[in-house]
Amino acid sequence: MINPEIELQPINQQGLEVRSTPREEMNLFPLDTFAYEFPGREIKIDFEITEFTAICPFSDFPDFATIRLEYVPNERCVELKSLKLYINSFREVKIFHEHVINVILDDFVRVCDPLSVKIEGDFHVRGNIKTVVSASYRKQ
Repeated sequence: MINPEIELQPINQQGLEVRSTPREEMNLFPLDTFAYEFPGREIKIDFEITEFTAICPFSDFPDFATIRLEYVPNERCVELKSLKLYINSFREVKIFHEHVINVILDDFVRVCDPLSVKIEGDFHVRGNIKTVVSASYRKQ
């Protein structure tokens, strides 16, 4: 049985310098939107972004992923060119897999105000480990 009173191990036992890019220094391209002309009619929009790249804060090596974004618009749709430029602007950002998906989700919800959105980051194998991170939002 696992003892819940056991203390967690210290962070970063490898002694590496770990520095994620602070949010205010990310310089992400702004997401643009356009009016959805059929509010109240639910449609599902799927994007598959196959060339996502960010930088690992531990190793400084690039992380590659396929990002899948599925959403149901409310009154706004995301404009594709701005989405491409936004995603590509992560190439210079040091960020963990778990955090990048949450940043994308937060930015997308803030700009588009969708009825729902699901985001999945399917990260390429690194060191014999494949990582898939997903997050979702549903408007109340």
